[in-house]
Amino acid sequence: MESAVEGYRGPALDLLRRYGTKAGQYVEVLMSDGQTLRGLVIPRYQSADDRHIVLKLKSGYNVGLDVRTITSIKSLSGGTENASNDLSSSKNESEKTSLSGKSLLLISTGGTIASRVDYRSGAVFPALSAADLYSSVPELDKIARIEPEVVFSITSENMTPRDWSTLSSKIIDLASAKNPDGVVVMMGTDTLGYASAALSFSLLGFKFPVVIVGAQRSSDRPSSDAALNLRSAAFFAVESKKPGVFVAMHRNESDNEIAIHRGTRVRKNHTSRRDAFQSIDSHLIATVRDANQIQWRADQITPNIPVEYLLKTKFDSSVALVKFHPGFDPGVLDYLADQKQIKGIIVEGTGLGHVSDGVVSKIAQINKAGVFVGITSQCIWGHVDLFVYGPGRDLISAGGVPLENMFAETAFAKLSWVVGNFPGRTKELMLREFIGEFNARIPLSSKMSRSGSAQ
Repeated sequence: MESAVEGYRGPALDLLRRYGTKAGQYVEVLMSDGQTLRGLVIPRYQSADDRHIVLKLKSGYNVGLDVRTITSIKSLSGGTENASNDLSSSKNESEKTSLSGKSLLLISTGGTIASRVDYRSGAVFPALSAADLYSSVPELDKIARIEPEVVFSITSENMTPRDWSTLSSKIIDLASAKNPDGVVVMMGTDTLGYASAALSFSLLGFKFPVVIVGAQRSSDRPSSDAALNLRSAAFFAVESKKPGVFVAMHRNESDNEIAIHRGTRVRKNHTSRRDAFQSIDSHLIATVRDANQIQWRADQITPNIPVEYLLKTKFDSSVALVKFHPGFDPGVLDYLADQKQIKGIIVEGTGLGHVSDGVVSKIAQINKAGVFVGITSQCIWGHVDLFVYGPGRDLISAGGVPLENMFAETAFAKLSWVVGNFPGRTKELMLREFIGEFNARIPLSSKMSRSGSAQ
C-alpha cells in the first residue's frame, strides 16, 4: 500500500489506509465543517509533514487538507465525474477516438510540460511521455485523435542545433506517414524561442500547422499551465488550417486565454510567470479562448519562397552567439574563429548595435578570414542602426552586418540553418527575410509593456 500512497506517512498514511485510498484516485472528502471537496489524491514529498493529504481540484489548484479535519473519504472510481480524471485509470491508446474526426501528431521532446515531480526529492524531471500526457489531459479526445510520438526526453537547455535537425526531419517523416490535421511539439521553455525560430526555417514549405507548446509549471504543480496550453495548442493546430510554426503559451495570468505567437518573433521574457512569452515588434497571430475559440489578430506570413529553400533541415553547430559587455575581451572572437573554427558569430551589441573599438578591430580581422559577423542589439525592442554614430559606421566598414530587428535567439538559429544548408551564401541569406524574422516597420500599436506585443 505504501507505494500506492507515495510520500505519505504517519497519521496521513493511516487515514488513507483506513479508507482504502491511493494516490491518483479521484475522491470526495467530507470535512468536519460540512464542506465537501472533490479531487485527485496527489503524492507528497517524502520529507513533507505527516498530517496533510493533498488534493488536486478540478480548477487545477492543489489544496492541503489537515487529516484532523477530515470526516470521511469516498472513492469516486467508476463514477461519471471520475471517468476522465482518475490518474490511476488507463486506456489503450489505439482505442481512443476523437469526437471531432480530426487527427493531431503530438510530439514530445521533454521539458516542464512533459514532466512530473519526483515526490522523493521534489525535483522536476522529463519523465512524462506524449502518451502519458494525453491520458492525463483527457479533454484532448474532444479536439482530435492523438498520434503521440516521443522524439527526445530532454530539458530544453540540452537541446542542440543537431537536435533541431533531428526534430525537423522527424516531424516531416511522421506527418508524411500519418497525414494529420496539425502538429503539436511539446518542449521546455528555456530555449523554446531558439527552437521555434529554427523550425520556422527548416519547415518552410511544410503544409501543416506546427504549434510549439511548453509550460512554466509542471502538471503536478499548483496552478499548472500545462493542460490549458496543450489543449489550446492542439485546438489551434487542427482548426486553424494555417501552415507555419507558432508558439502557444498563456497570454496573461488568467486561465482562459492563450496567445499564438509567430515562431520567429517570440521571446521568453520572464523566468517563471505563465505569460512569460511575448511577441516582439510584431502582432500576435491569434488568441485561443477556453481552448475552443480562435480570435485572429494578424495574418501569418505565407511568402512565395523558391523551392531551393524549402524543407532544408540541416543545422550547423559551428556558429556562436556572444554578448558584448564593458571590458569584453576581443580575444574571445579570436578563440572562436581560430581554435573553434566557428564559421559565423552573432554579436549582441549595446543600444543600436555598438561594440568597443577593440572589438571592431577584431571583427575586421576575422571577417577577412571568412567568418561572418552579424550584429543584433541587447535591447528587446527596436532595430539595429549602425549609421547614426561614427563607431557604428566603423563597425560596418569592419564587416559587421546589422540584422535589422532580429533578436539574438532568432539570428543564432537562422545563422545555424543558413551555414548548414547554403555554404558560401551566409551574408546574402542572413539579410533575406524568409518568414517574418525581421520587419522594416514596427507596428504602431507595439508597446514596451507587460503584454509585450502589438495587440
